[in-house]
Formats: sequence, structure tokens, C-alpha cells
Amino acid sequence: MTLDKLRPYVSRFLDPFVHGFDRIGMGPDGVSVIAGVMAVAAALAFYLGGVAAPVWYAVAAGLVFLNGWLDVVDGALAREQGVASPAGDLLDHVLDRYADIVIIGGLAAGIGEYWLGFLAVTGVVMTSYLGTQAQAVGLDRVYGGLVGRADRLAIIGVVGFLAYPLAGADAGGFDAIGWLLIFLAVVGHLTALQRFVYAWNALE
Repeated sequence: MTLDKLRPYVSRFLDPFVHGFDRIGMGPDGVSVIAGVMAVAAALAFYLGGVAAPVWYAVAAGLVFLNGWLDVVDGALAREQGVASPAGDLLDHVLDRYADIVIIGGLAAGIGEYWLGFLAVTGVVMTSYLGTQAQAVGLDRVYGGLVGRADRLAIIGVVGFLAYPLAGADAGGFDAIGWLLIFLAVVGHLTALQRFVYAWNALE
């Protein structure tokens, strides 16, 4: 996990967006909802990239990056407005999980590889679950492991852009999107296992 560690260093880039949302009276919950809508749109675009025209992959990639950026902005906006709360944190995490699920669902549906989608989405959900379950047993929230959410969105976005020019290319029976799903499945479950081992050892 690397990109999540960079959040404290991007605050100056967030300021124009935070101040802009604040000026129009938008709260962090509203920004979280917009981020969720971007995720649904990305899922639809990924599906269309597989069944209609590959150019939709590039559209989907842009929407994924927008979802990830807004996910950072909503927290900064909550701190700026002094309205950070457990309820807002809950909403943000629920929408993030739905975003993860629908984006991977769109990837899998577009190429008809539902079993890969199942493996990928369970790995991603278990990664997030293990991170927050640590809190439920008295530890701090766990963000460690191979790939965090910020890294995952960046990888999905980059591969989405590459899938457009690489449309039709095949390696080992899978195209770029298929290999992306395999990657998400493997690193998702490995990251979940890492977090479980960390929490288990911390509790002993």
C-alpha cells in the first residue's frame, strides 16, 4: 500500500475543490454521494467497453479517477467545515464498498467473466472488512497490506485507459480487463490475509 500514505501531502491540491464545494453549500455527505454516482457511471462505462465500443474503457477510467479524488475531497471538506462525524464516516465507507462492488461488477459483466468478478469482489470486500474489524476488537483501523483502496483505484484507472488501445489483444486467454480482475482477486485476498495476520498477532 503506497498511495494512501500520500494523502497528507495532497492537501494543497484539494483546497480549490474544498473551497469550491464549500462556497456552493455542498457538504461532505453530498460529495460522497456524487462520488458514488461516479462509481456507478464507471461500472456502466466498463460494461459498455466490453460489449459495445472499447473507447468506453477510457471514459470509465476517467470516472474511476474522479471517484477516487472525490473520496479524498469529502474528508477534507468535513474537516474544513468542522462537521466530521461517525455518521459521515459510516456513509463514506458504505458508499466506498458499493463503489468497489459495482466497478468490479461492471468490469466482469463487460467481458462475461463472472467467476473472476466474484473472486475479485470478495477479495476487495474482505480487505476492507479486515481493516475495520480490527477496530471492533479494540485495535486501530488497519490500512496495511499490499494494496489499499487508493492503489486499487489507480490501478483500475490506468488499466482502463490501456484497455482502449489494447482492445482485442489477448495473452494467456485473457485481455487486459481479465488480467486486471485476476490481479484484483489475488492481491485482494493476500491483503486481507496480511491484515488478518497483523490483527491476530496484535491481539495475542
